Amino acid sequence: MTALSRREGPAAPAPAYKVPPGVLDGPVVPTMLRLAVPTTLVLVVQTLVGVAETWFVGFLGTDALAGVALVFPVLMLMQMMANGGIGGGVSSAVARALGAKRREEAEALVWHAVALAGAFGILFTVAALLAGPILYRAMGGTGPALTVALTYSGVVFAGSIPVWLTALLSSALRGAGNVRVPALVISIGTVLLILLSPALIFGWGPFPRLGVAGGGAAVVVYYLFAALALTLYLRSSRSLLKLRVVTLRACLFKDILGVGFLSAIGTVQVNLTVTLVTAAVGRFGADAIAGYGIASRLDYIQIPLIFGLGTALVTMVGHNIGAGQPARARSIAWIGAAIAFGMTETIGLAAAIFPQVWIGLFSDEPEVMAMGTLYLRTVAPVYGAVGLGLALYFASQGAKRVLFPVLAGTVRMIVAAFIGWAAVIWFGAGLSTLFQITALAAVSYGFLTAAAMMGGAWGRHHASHPLARRRPAE
Repeated sequence: MTALSRREGPAAPAPAYKVPPGVLDGPVVPTMLRLAVPTTLVLVVQTLVGVAETWFVGFLGTDALAGVALVFPVLMLMQMMANGGIGGGVSSAVARALGAKRREEAEALVWHAVALAGAFGILFTVAALLAGPILYRAMGGTGPALTVALTYSGVVFAGSIPVWLTALLSSALRGAGNVRVPALVISIGTVLLILLSPALIFGWGPFPRLGVAGGGAAVVVYYLFAALALTLYLRSSRSLLKLRVVTLRACLFKDILGVGFLSAIGTVQVNLTVTLVTAAVGRFGADAIAGYGIASRLDYIQIPLIFGLGTALVTMVGHNIGAGQPARARSIAWIGAAIAFGMTETIGLAAAIFPQVWIGLFSDEPEVMAMGTLYLRTVAPVYGAVGLGLALYFASQGAKRVLFPVLAGTVRMIVAAFIGWAAVIWFGAGLSTLFQITALAAVSYGFLTAAAMMGGAWGRHHASHPLARRRPAE
């Protein structure tokens, strides 16, 4: 018997982890909504804060709007990769470990998430500094718009590590079913951001007038606050899931990246699609970029809606897969997909019928309004297909079966980005044709993801960790 196996007196037991009620049994929809609504509401508010920042920047002129629009797809790439990509891998790994009653492994995964946050944060900071000028020029940025893009990008991506820490620590908590703390942190941070952003952009009170750089600085301050708050919570006695330093193990990185790496590829595809479409739109001038940039922000409003629902799907599906209940996991996935379709299609139809309501919030320039209206009337009616596909993608993260949703995203990228780009650059197609191709790509994504799910893409699930085969039933 080793020293580690002997007990000297009674040891204080760690607080018992309890699977969130309704996850492994009982009605699906009430549990899903209880887990999804806090995250959804807060992320919608956070997205609207981003919209408000665009509104503030609009007072600086069309060049400022166009410059920020150039950076926006790249910033969203990082945020989506952190939250829905690698963060999805963290949530899935934690949920599956807890569903299989491997709590120590779940806590070790949190420290591995911190290590990944540092690595990816540094990577994005360096990449933005080195490749940003080339990328924004390739996307059509010239003159004052390019200057704005480089200024905003340099400030925002200096804070890449806090962005990644916030995303991955929040993902770990959500994987454990704790949606309240990330929601609270984001809510408080949102208030901070909405006050600080215009103050730094316009120089209110004691703050200097920094222009678009002020908007970027406010974003960095927000993420610094959020990362610190989440770290302190995970180190406190109030958290059932602890952040503690452990020896890094390749098998735990593999468990995260087995889902997270493919999911990250999926987010790269989504944002590469937007980037190439933006570059094609850039051939038609700054007004076209500004109009498309404003209209396509409505596309991104779907993401927090589906992400809130998606975090619930990852948690519920992951726990059920870990507990050996694949049939219930599949049922949860389809119910979530139906809810997602309904939400996003409603938004899309409203935007297509009343496009001027959205575009008019940011600009009353006739050309900007015309470009944005054309996009929304062409693409918004198929938002439901994107919502369906994204929900099944998140459910597949929980099941550790993301290959087919990622391949569906590849088809979407080929159709929208490469065929759309070729139509404009090589065949002289107009914006109407480009947006029609973009809509076709969205429909293809939703259809192929659903078809793969119906065709048995999840396969048969077995214990996904050697400890699960050795651990006696509890």
